[in-house]
Amino acid sequence: MEFTTDSIILLFAILLVVGVLTTKFSSRIGLPSLVFFIAVGMFLNQIIYFDNAALTQLFGIMALIVILFEGGMQTKWSKVRPVIAPSLSLATLGVVLTTLVIGVFAVFILQLSWLEGLLFGAIVGSTDAAAVFAVLGNKNIKERITSLLEAESGTNDPMAVFLTVSFIQMIQEPEASFFTMILSLIWQMGFGLVMGLLLGKISVWAINRINLDSSGLYPVLALSLAVLTYSGTALLHGSGLLAVYVMAMVVGNSDLTYRHSIFRFNEGFAWMMQILMFILLGLLSFPDDLLVIAWQGLALSALLMFVARPIGVFISTALTRYSLKEKMFISWAGLRGAVPIVLATYPLLAGLDNGILFFNVVFFVVLTSALIQGATLSPLAQRWGLTSAQKPVIPHSLELVSIGKTNSEMMEIEVKAGTRAEGQDLQSLTLPENTLITAVIRQTKLITPQGSTTLKAGDILYVLCEKKMRESVKSVFLEQMPGKESEQ
Repeated sequence: MEFTTDSIILLFAILLVVGVLTTKFSSRIGLPSLVFFIAVGMFLNQIIYFDNAALTQLFGIMALIVILFEGGMQTKWSKVRPVIAPSLSLATLGVVLTTLVIGVFAVFILQLSWLEGLLFGAIVGSTDAAAVFAVLGNKNIKERITSLLEAESGTNDPMAVFLTVSFIQMIQEPEASFFTMILSLIWQMGFGLVMGLLLGKISVWAINRINLDSSGLYPVLALSLAVLTYSGTALLHGSGLLAVYVMAMVVGNSDLTYRHSIFRFNEGFAWMMQILMFILLGLLSFPDDLLVIAWQGLALSALLMFVARPIGVFISTALTRYSLKEKMFISWAGLRGAVPIVLATYPLLAGLDNGILFFNVVFFVVLTSALIQGATLSPLAQRWGLTSAQKPVIPHSLELVSIGKTNSEMMEIEVKAGTRAEGQDLQSLTLPENTLITAVIRQTKLITPQGSTTLKAGDILYVLCEKKMRESVKSVFLEQMPGKESEQ
């Protein structure tokens, strides 16, 4: 079928509209939207022929950068800090164990060599940030579990990439040194972490100090810095994906100007990339090829969900205080998505004999993960008593107005329990000159600020102040009452 430029643009628009609408439709019937994105892609491959692995890999990596950046910025360090040890154990030891177990099964089910089997295990060995963030985002699952799963999915990609590349190298170059590969892993992880922290601090400084003509440019600058973090780290043979996630956490947990604009832009952009990534998986999946290896793909998917992932989780969290039900749920929440799709392009580009086979089996892994695991997470959490009383949501939606190149900005400040501001009325606060409290949000109510308005813990204040007075204004609301520090 011949496509013109205009028809391709029309098709792109239709894909985005359908992708957005399916998210609403999927929530009504309890299925993850990822399933519908794949279905849309499979429908399109009946009229569009596409099998460009190089372009798929390029787009996939760009999608991962955007998704990891958005997920990292949404990750609160205060929530991740208590689970940093088990999440890193899952992201390293857990991935290795899952790779080994499913790799052994792949050797016998797919009739592969041992290195090829382990290569397949590496491709599907890590959980996927896009799938985890998308599926857990609207569930009221306990915070310590969601924080662990999100931290794991954001940090286990480097191990999967390392194992995939290493096994391909060992297949192509049997004389490759294992010791050299281990040193490479240490360098990739360590350098990626350092670059993420360093460029995160530089990004915060640049965003807060630069004076752009339009507030709409700040989200573009932030995303550009994320792409720069990946490329700069990857070119120096570090883990670019780890660097992006760490950089995003530094940016997201810092005091940032135009914070709302940056967050909203990246949230929408990450959804768009996720929609297109899963549609692309469907587009690259040819039914005739899939039917040939259907039982092998379904068997490996089942073994990954019920055997390999649980083994990796239970061993890597053996020394933690998670209960049996929590570990079972963490095992079940090991969603697969964009990462296996991207990694499956590596054997194709390397020219391996079974490259197409790997990609087709990955289709079953991703589809069944989204269809079965994603759809049953919430019921399982409720059945096992792993849900919170209610899903914490932001009870307000106030769009901050751009103040352009003036010397003022709007700040959002939450009144914390145990601070001097708690219990005081507004007229008693000693605020810098030319500072104005424009709104007070209390739970679901908007309160018009008056001198007699008494502040309570949990109140969200919108404060208009001069940029140079930001820290002074924050200190008024964040200063602790004597003896209250230990309660925070």
